Amino acid sequence: MKLPQAIAAYFEADRRSDNDALIASFAPDAVVFDEGAKHKGHAEILSWLLASKAKYANLVSEPVDQTIDGDRVVVRSRVSGDFPNSPAMLDYTFTLAGDWITSLEIH
Repeated sequence: MKLPQAIAAYFEADRRSDNDALIASFAPDAVVFDEGAKHKGHAEILSWLLASKAKYANLVSEPVDQTIDGDRVVVRSRVSGDFPNSPAMLDYTFTLAGDWITSLEIH
C-alpha cells in the first residue's frame, strides 16, 4: 500500500518513536482530534503525542488499508500495545494540503 508522503512520514516517524519527524509532518496550524479532545498547533500536538505514549505503553500502529477521497485519506490501522482489548482496529482520518497534514481524527 502506497500512502501519501505526509502520512507515510507520520507512520514511519511513529514507528521509530521520532517525535520531531512526526511533528514535522503536520502543518504549523494543524489540528488533531483524539479521545474527545482537540489539539491545535505543533506544541499541543507534541503534548498530545507524549501523553498518549505515556498512557499507552508499547503502542504500535500498522496501516492495513486506505481510502482516498480528494484531500481526505482514511487509514485503517491495527493498533497494539499495553491497553485493554489490544489489538484494536482504528481509523485515522487525515486531511492533507500539499505535503502537510492539516488535520487528523482518530477513532
